[in-house]
Amino acid sequence: MAKEQATIEKRAKKSKGGVYIDYSLLFICIFTILVGYVLLYSASSYSATSTHDDSLFFLKRQIIATAIGVVGFVVVMKLNYKIFDKYAHWIYYISLASIVLVRTPLGMELNGARRWVDLGIIQFQPAELVKIAVIIVTASMISKCKDQSLKNWKVAMKIFARTFVAAILLFVFTSNMSSSIIVFAIGFFMLVIAGPGVEFYKRFAVLMAAGGVLYVLYSLVIGGGFRGARIMTWLNPEQYSDEGGYQVMQGLYAIGSGGILGKGLGNSAQKLGTLPESTNDMIFSIICEELGLFGAICIIAIFIFMILRMRTIALCVPKSDLFGSMLVVGVMLHIAIQVVLNIAVVTNSMPNTGVSLPFISYGGTSLAFLITEMGLVFAVSKSTIAREK
Repeated sequence: MAKEQATIEKRAKKSKGGVYIDYSLLFICIFTILVGYVLLYSASSYSATSTHDDSLFFLKRQIIATAIGVVGFVVVMKLNYKIFDKYAHWIYYISLASIVLVRTPLGMELNGARRWVDLGIIQFQPAELVKIAVIIVTASMISKCKDQSLKNWKVAMKIFARTFVAAILLFVFTSNMSSSIIVFAIGFFMLVIAGPGVEFYKRFAVLMAAGGVLYVLYSLVIGGGFRGARIMTWLNPEQYSDEGGYQVMQGLYAIGSGGILGKGLGNSAQKLGTLPESTNDMIFSIICEELGLFGAICIIAIFIFMILRMRTIALCVPKSDLFGSMLVVGVMLHIAIQVVLNIAVVTNSMPNTGVSLPFISYGGTSLAFLITEMGLVFAVSKSTIAREK
């Protein structure tokens, strides 16, 4: 770590004004987005042609979302990121208000789910705004606590309450279980990394175990419906292939048929109308089919490198700037959690729930907000080096 810090300081001295930007992370982000374009076009060209008479339909929209995200990236990176600490709670409350808007006339339904807000000039998913808001407000509250105070159960739970409320509202107003899980996990692991103490973990484990039991009972007994069916499908997808296991089975067929080196880019058979959501939640299956195990490992390696670079930035932030460090940790967790959940769903390691693969899956709101989030990381990275000679 000391060697990494020394390298960063050496590069910073060569930079104008002592500002350092992690070009390795910048390159890997650009590279991932460009690779995502290729993979998305390969996965979507057939469905785009058949439904929109334009093989580039999804790719064009993804590029527009990238442009919007780049604008947000530049704005956020140019700002002094500590302004987000000042307005953290306002950002959080605005994000909660956006969730409620889903149930107003401004709410918009797509593919049978009411999870979008249409403001006329722009349409977005409140869940993506909530993820950033939870990162910012949790980082802000942790930074205002001393090391010892975080070990206090009440203090730790007061911080986590923001995450809990956001996750519950997402679930209640949008029925978006996947985003609720992601928001919940981001807030929890940010606290874990901040180190609130053993007492917190013990009590939290008991609460989570009780909550998990209640959720399973609700899904299988009280709620029934599609959530109970998802659990049963996960346990035995072959038996429930007609009720919900079809997508899971087709995804597994795609992975299995890819072998070690795959069928070749563009040669997927499952994308030809057989695999639902092949451009979004299940795009990793198409990657495995076309590029094989080798291609899948390469994609995972790209994300691991990205996460490690963010970890390095977080560790190099001065101890006096806990807010900046926790911001980077929050973004790092967001990307890591989504990658793990997406691959787990695709490989049927967990019940099926809609989670996109960062920077690669089709989704304008998700991509734009992810790129904007990376602006926070670079804003911290260029401001952490001491500017005195």
